[in-house]
Amino acid sequence: MLDSSTSQPGRRLSRRFARRFTTRAVAFGLAVLAPLAATAADAWPTQPLKAVVPFGPGSSPDQVARIVSEKAGAILGQTIVVENKPGASGNIGTFAIANAKPDGYTFGVSITGPLVNNTLLFDKLPYAPAKDLSPLTLAVHQPNVLVVPSAAGIDNIGQLLEALKKNPDKYNFPSPGAGTVSHLAVELLLQQIGARATHVPYPSSPAALTSLLSGDTQFAALPPIAVMPMVKDGRLKALAVTSSKRSALLPDIPTLAEVGVQGIEGSAWIGFVVSSKTPADVQKKLSDALIQAIHDPEVAKRLQAQFMDPVGDTPAQFRGYMDDELKRWEPLIKKLGIKGQ
Repeated sequence: MLDSSTSQPGRRLSRRFARRFTTRAVAFGLAVLAPLAATAADAWPTQPLKAVVPFGPGSSPDQVARIVSEKAGAILGQTIVVENKPGASGNIGTFAIANAKPDGYTFGVSITGPLVNNTLLFDKLPYAPAKDLSPLTLAVHQPNVLVVPSAAGIDNIGQLLEALKKNPDKYNFPSPGAGTVSHLAVELLLQQIGARATHVPYPSSPAALTSLLSGDTQFAALPPIAVMPMVKDGRLKALAVTSSKRSALLPDIPTLAEVGVQGIEGSAWIGFVVSSKTPADVQKKLSDALIQAIHDPEVAKRLQAQFMDPVGDTPAQFRGYMDDELKRWEPLIKKLGIKGQ
């Protein structure tokens, strides 16, 4: 039997050997695994992707998702399937993007409300846009168009403004959800001219248009993709755009500033986002593909045919723009006490 004088040094040597062996084994394991991890990242994507749209089929975000995803899928070498998840002012679909498995295979599009203004409109959201979502790129800008049914007998923006001022609370206007630019731009207009009208939120622009054509609502500020086909076929009359300058895509439609209503600036923009937990290298690969797709001449041409101005900026630029939007609309939302529905 060994006494303590001989057993303790032996034990110390054994422990030192064990520590050295473990350290070397871990280092060797990391050295082996690192190339494998890099290879896996380089290989992404290895399966089809899903683009979630928080609004209904035929809506502006839906059109952007389908046009851009077709090209981006070709760039990535995988099919991108578009899935519509409308409801709750875009919160349901946007939450689905934020809560998706963070592997980059699920991403999506969204707009001002779910990505910016709903943080002010709702007491509690199931997601925090700035924390749970990473911007990929701002896809398009589009000025909203103020329209009325042709049967209303209103021929220009001046007549609509006079009717609103003379008939408080007589008129209803729809939007694709509380806090969207379609909603806020009209609220700002009403405030500027000292008029009142009732806002009626709908799950999508097509649903809002249906209400307009059926007579449930009387005027609206909606994306041009939604209204211009009906302007061309005579069912709607376009009165003005909610931008400071005339749109190059809609050169014949005046601005509100031209009739003396200043300070109305609202773009119904649409951007791509993904769960913030998605690995940075995957985010970059996805973002790069989307940006490349947006700048593709054929994609740009298709977007412009839908009255959308392609952007395709960097994630950092998109984040900065969303911060600016929050500053732009927060005072109006708080002043009017607007709440999401």
